[in-house]
Amino acid sequence: MDVTQEFVADGLRRAHYITNERVETAVFLALALDKPLLIEGPAGAGKTEVAKVLAEILKTDLIRLQCYEGLDEARALYEWNYQKQLLRLQADEQNGLGWDELSTHLFSREYLLERPLLKAISAPRKVVLLIDEIDKADEEFEAFLLELLSDFQVSVPELGTVRAHERPAVVLTSNRARELSDALRRRCLHLFIDFPGLEQERKIIELKVPELDARIAAAAARLVNAMRKLELKKPPSIAESLDWARALVRLGVKELDTPALRATLGVLLKHEDDRARVEAKATALIPRPR
Repeated sequence: MDVTQEFVADGLRRAHYITNERVETAVFLALALDKPLLIEGPAGAGKTEVAKVLAEILKTDLIRLQCYEGLDEARALYEWNYQKQLLRLQADEQNGLGWDELSTHLFSREYLLERPLLKAISAPRKVVLLIDEIDKADEEFEAFLLELLSDFQVSVPELGTVRAHERPAVVLTSNRARELSDALRRRCLHLFIDFPGLEQERKIIELKVPELDARIAAAAARLVNAMRKLELKKPPSIAESLDWARALVRLGVKELDTPALRATLGVLLKHEDDRARVEAKATALIPRPR
């Protein structure tokens, strides 16, 4: 695909994705070299958002495969619509059709249920394929992906080989729950995305929640930044940070003080132990007015 780094950088800005040159370069090279992009980092740091924004930049569809333990080829690639096949079988048997003629109909694209991987390969134009949280899938499934990412074709025994009309732009994300294989890493460009720094988080809050007073937005960014440095089970994600900012607007908070923090901690923290730890340090965490 003929793209420039300026095109990618401008697209990210138009999509309101506040980032840095390292992310812009990685996304550009993934498109320019037609290589999958593996994005690692903590949960909630904005990895999945890169794929969503990329689809917006390319003005195309986003096809998402959510990985989980036990995910297999059938759920990721394709399945046959057995109920529809059975109805057709019963109807055609009444008409006296033989199996050879029946099977031609039963194992056609009409009865194929495309799952995300086959859907991305079969798409008539370039799409963005998001393989989300690949670290949650089993090693066997990861091994299956290797061939797909190399050739972008799959074999359906009853139909033959299905090849991509256009190679999808592939983004894989990992929270590093387990170590990924070197073979998978070799096939991908790599990018690590951490939680945003203080100034970047402030810009994100101001851009996404413009109705929040700029002074409170800056204080909220400093407080979230301080929380992430604590040993929490689940540090606040960017999405939770933005939800909190919207909650402060809805509650009409004029000053980010200890009572306001304690009243809204349920928006930021989802574990009671985390809440107790932050409440114990609330006074120290509240940023002093500047």
